Amino acid sequence: MKNAWRHVLFTAFTALALSVAVAPAHSAYPDKPVRLIVPYPPGGPTDILGRMAAQYMTEKTGQTFIVENRAGASGMIGAETVARASADGYTLLVNASIHVIYPSLYKQVPIDPIKDFTPISQIALVPLVLVMSPKQPVQSVAMLVDAAKASPGRFRFASSGNGAAPHLAGEAFDLLADVKMQHIPYKGSAPALTDLIGGHVDLMFDSLPSSMPHIKNGSLKALAVTTSKRIPSLPDVPTVAEGGVKGYEITTWYGIWGPKGLPADLANQVSKMMAEMVKDPKYRERLDTLGAEPVGSTPEAFAKFEVDEERKFGDIVRQSGAKLD
Repeated sequence: MKNAWRHVLFTAFTALALSVAVAPAHSAYPDKPVRLIVPYPPGGPTDILGRMAAQYMTEKTGQTFIVENRAGASGMIGAETVARASADGYTLLVNASIHVIYPSLYKQVPIDPIKDFTPISQIALVPLVLVMSPKQPVQSVAMLVDAAKASPGRFRFASSGNGAAPHLAGEAFDLLADVKMQHIPYKGSAPALTDLIGGHVDLMFDSLPSSMPHIKNGSLKALAVTTSKRIPSLPDVPTVAEGGVKGYEITTWYGIWGPKGLPADLANQVSKMMAEMVKDPKYRERLDTLGAEPVGSTPEAFAKFEVDEERKFGDIVRQSGAKLD
């Protein structure tokens, strides 16, 4: 009888030991603070959405998600920080569509946006809006095109950085409207908007979340949106195509990535939280206010989407000749 009990106890302890041994080390994720790297200064649209994601995941898990702004090199410095981090889920990247544009613009880049990262979720799709100072006499896209044709190079358009969607939106405008404007890149939307409001540049194709407060308070005027249809948050603002630039349509989007090799269960866990966030009434209202279209995709869907977007933006770069080195 004593030997039988010994056998039972041995079997039970062996099973317990094996279950502990095969359990993933990250089963309690997150059990310490998580860094969300935003590769731009505070105040821009990537930062806004990054802080929303950090707040939601902090509330959801009870663990701290910290936004860390690492600006520079059109977002590549922050992206490289994540690419070189451990694939344990404690360093993640929140970035815009520029993430998949780097290889099209630069001959040499320190990262491969597809191979060096694990796609987790597309958070939201966001329209761009063409904004100018109210002091500018230009009141429509048609007037802008006429003035730009009359004085090539006169108009200076700001962007959040070389290669970002706002930059390529300006290049596409030049291409389709047959005009030539001067591109002035900044390190993020916030400093670009400051100079636009101050009159140091003439216009900007900006992400709606960062421009909307300035449109509402009257410090900027919206000439057009870059989507194929008008948007609910600015129903009286026409599209660029309505203004006479036929075939024009550009949007930007925001997503979250981990380093290459991030375990699938961690990617799915974060992805699930993003899908829940964009459905949460409090966060959905904030996204609606910003003019953002919620997505919250799976890692698999996001992986396919980013490859398609890399191809699309690459075509714009090639057609516009917007190479940067």
